[in-house]
Amino acid sequence: MEPSIPGAPLARAGGRNVAIGLDRAELMGCPFDRVTLVEAVDRAVAWCRGERRARTVVTMNAAQLVAMRADPELARACRAADLVVADGVPVLWAARLAGAALPGRVAGVDLMPRLLEAAARRALPVFFLGARAEVVRALASRCAERWPGLRVAGFRDGYFGPEEGPAVVAQIRRSGAAMLFVGMPSPFKETWCERHRDALGVPVILGVGGSFDVLAGFIRRAPGWMQRAGLEWLWRLGMEPRRLFRRYLVTNTIFLARTAVEVLRRPRRARRPALRPGA
Repeated sequence: MEPSIPGAPLARAGGRNVAIGLDRAELMGCPFDRVTLVEAVDRAVAWCRGERRARTVVTMNAAQLVAMRADPELARACRAADLVVADGVPVLWAARLAGAALPGRVAGVDLMPRLLEAAARRALPVFFLGARAEVVRALASRCAERWPGLRVAGFRDGYFGPEEGPAVVAQIRRSGAAMLFVGMPSPFKETWCERHRDALGVPVILGVGGSFDVLAGFIRRAPGWMQRAGLEWLWRLGMEPRRLFRRYLVTNTIFLARTAVEVLRRPRRARRPALRPGA
């Protein structure tokens, strides 16, 4: 079992007790774990090697934070996650301004290859669920080539209806996977993973959104300087302007407004810059 925080209060989330302590910060009603990319990988690997209990990992971006307000099921799923990390640079900026600073960005597209590398080294089987059939097929093939020794327990596209859901869950459970990567859009991936986590029986369940398309070579990722500058959303907008323009325009505006509210809610003493000795 992972160490608990002495004296940390427990909050009820999705029927489970979730510790809220020094290793967690809260932003816009969502708890974030103060972990680096390396620490997130280490934690996930430890879960795979410990008791076989299903745990979910949520990579949280600005759009999800905004959507949580209007979607109670999404909010419950995110708050019930065992590990919540900041997927976007704007989330880091907002957290810092609101006095809930996080150690760094842990994007799903960065976390997934690190976990696959660790899985290959430790012979931990993985399962890929999501995207189109040709994408997930290419992903499984590419990952097996990139990380020799990686055990792909199975893969399936993300196009299935509610009536097929039980069969999909059973397929994943039978595979014996230690890690499940879900390449589907929000809020479906968070709510579906939380709803079926116990039935899936996979130690680490991670929603990674469009990472399948990137790692399979179907979509090019933004250059490094745009990632560091928090402009990866602008790159994606340029790739799919018709689909994303309205969404980003509305979402980013709401996110900025809510960030301002979070900053104003901070205690006045916390907002005041520290005085130099002798000032």
